[in-house]
Formats: sequence, structure tokens, C-alpha cells
Amino acid sequence: MNPTFNLSMSRVLLGIAVGLILVFLLLPIVIVVPLSFSDTRFMTFPPPALSLRWYHAFFGNPAWMDAARTTIIASLGAVVIATPVGVAAAYGIQHGTHWSLRYVRTALMLPLMVPIIIVAVGVFFVYSQMGFVNTLTGLVIADAMLGLPYMLISVGADLRTFDATQEMVARSLGMNRLRSFMTVTLPQIRASVISGAVFVFIQALDETVVALFISGGPNQTLTRRMFVTLRDEIDPTIAAISTMLTALTLCLVLGVVVSRRSAKRA
Repeated sequence: MNPTFNLSMSRVLLGIAVGLILVFLLLPIVIVVPLSFSDTRFMTFPPPALSLRWYHAFFGNPAWMDAARTTIIASLGAVVIATPVGVAAAYGIQHGTHWSLRYVRTALMLPLMVPIIIVAVGVFFVYSQMGFVNTLTGLVIADAMLGLPYMLISVGADLRTFDATQEMVARSLGMNRLRSFMTVTLPQIRASVISGAVFVFIQALDETVVALFISGGPNQTLTRRMFVTLRDEIDPTIAAISTMLTALTLCLVLGVVVSRRSAKRA
């Protein structure tokens, strides 16, 4: 059989497989977005009439707004903590020579390697001893811990391709290590830092399992309230919230892509 024909068929089959996977991934969005604009009390697809009723229900409900405020504050707090810690850890692991650094990196990557339910149980056990359950501080620390691997991966990838000689030259001219990093290295890995921070924010925004264990009362996250509401009743407000979270996530990812392209052009 003609090798060229086999190659063409392989590409066609690969394209079909990729297309089917994309359809499977996008199908929930295609269904949820129209449901969020439904005018009926129950979720019916396709919606018989279009309305902004459930968006008004979200913004007009103090409980939903409190949960959204808690989620935004916790997500931003996680970014504030995870960004400098992740950058420092990635830099130390990349430039350090001690044998223990490989184990440090593994330890920092554990939130991605260990099943999230096990992480949630562990966090709840520790927090119950420290009095951090149902507190905003506990949420911020947990989200920062869960987001740290994303920062480590993003910044570490850029540091591995960065020419460390530039920083060495700056230090030879009298700069200390911190100043040379801030002046020479950080501007050139800025895109990876922004990418890592965005993914930390997205991870904290969407976190549900850990939030089910450690958030509640006045510090209930949006995803936890959505889960509890969905368990009790089918409320179309959840579709509206899901649509807004999806749109926000897509906008943030597009922002990362734009910043990456701008950095490459520079």
C-alpha cells in the first residue's frame, strides 16, 4: 500500500479523533450557556424563551454575592501568596545544587500528584486542629498551596531556557542577587509569572472538593454553594453562574496567550 496514502489516512483519523474529543469537551458549555438564558423555572433544553432572569437572581441574592465575594478574595489572596513563593522556589530549584532540591520540588508538586479528596481530608484534619475551618485565612492558604505547582511549572519552564549568564554579568558589576534577579531575570520571565498567577487564580476560583471540607458559614465559596444548591434543588441560577465562570476563565486564558505572544515579540 502507498505510504503516502497511509500517512494521509493517519492524519485524517487523528483529525477526526481530535474533533470528537473537542466536541465532547465543549458539549457541556453548549448546553449550559443557553440554559442560563432560559425564562423557565426548570432547566429545559432548548429553552422555550430567552431572558436574563437568572442573572438578575444571582446579582440580587445577597447569599450568592457573599459567596462570590469570598471566592474572589480567596483567589486573589492565593495569587498574592503563591506568586512570590512559587517564583522563589522555581528559582532556587533551578539554580541550586544541593541534592535535597529534587525532593523539595516533588514535595511542592504533591497537590497535583495526590488525589484531591485525600488532600481535602488532610487539610481538614490540620485545620480542625488549628481552628482554620470555615475561615477566610484557611481558604487563602489552602488555595495558595493547591496553586503553587502551577506557578512552579510555569516559571520553571522559562528559567530552564533563560540564559543565566546575563544575571551573572549584572552581579559582576556590583548588583546583589536579589537586585540582579529583579532587574535582569524577572522582566524576561514576566510572561511565565503572569501565566502562573492566572492559573493559580483559576484553580482557586474553581476549587470545590477542598472548599466542601473547609469553607462554610459566612466564608462559603461560590463553588461550594453551587454544589449544595444543586444537591437540594435544580436552580437555573447555577447555569448562569457556570456561564460567567466559564467566560471569566476563557478571558483569563486568552490574556495569558496574548501576554505570551507579546513577550515573544519583545
